[in-house]
This record gives sequence, C-alpha cells and structure tokens, in this order.
Amino acid sequence: MEIAGRDTISGLPRKIVITSEEIREALKEPIAGIIEAVTSTLEKAEPELAADLIENGLHLAGGGSLLRGMDKVLANATGLKVIRADEPLTCVARGTSVYLENLELWKDTIDHSGGWE
Repeated sequence: MEIAGRDTISGLPRKIVITSEEIREALKEPIAGIIEAVTSTLEKAEPELAADLIENGLHLAGGGSLLRGMDKVLANATGLKVIRADEPLTCVARGTSVYLENLELWKDTIDHSGGWE
C-alpha cells in the first residue's frame, strides 16, 4: 500500500510503500491497550450491565471499529458477541445530538457529581 505524508526527519512530503505486516506490527501495541482497557472496564461492570452485555453484545463505534478483524479480536478477548455500529464514524455524534435534543426526557440520567450542572 502506498501512503503519503510528511517525512519526520526531513519535514518534506514523501510517499512510501508499506506492507500489511508493517501495519499489523504498528497497531499491535495500541490494540493491546484497547483490549486491556475494555477487559478492565468489563471486570468492573455492575451485574446488570454484565447481563446486558451477555445478552446484546459489545458494540463498537469509531474509526478503530473499521480495522479488519477488530470485532473478532475483541470477541476472543472478552467472550462476548461484538457488533460494529452502523455508520461507526458518525453514530456517537448522532446519538449525542438525539440525547441533547431530548434532554428533558433524559435529565434523570445525568450524573451531577461530574460537572453537568
């Protein structure tokens, strides 16, 4: 795959060819961090949330969810069904918009101890 960017040494624009293996190697550590964060969070989940996750699975959103095989990696690490959100790059923003447009309906879900006044 050919990629273009700025050479960090010379500062000049440059194109290089990288392999799938080089990409996989570069992503190993960040993906391991994601897995650690997810499993650590799941270990602390309330029983009701754990039951919901077992029933409905873990939903992925954002650009990282578009990484090929990310759903399988997280499914193997957690034992949960993993589903990538429809339109993962915009679903969080759209959901937040719905929440804010209907704030009166959701006011009881706001945690006032963390800065929402």
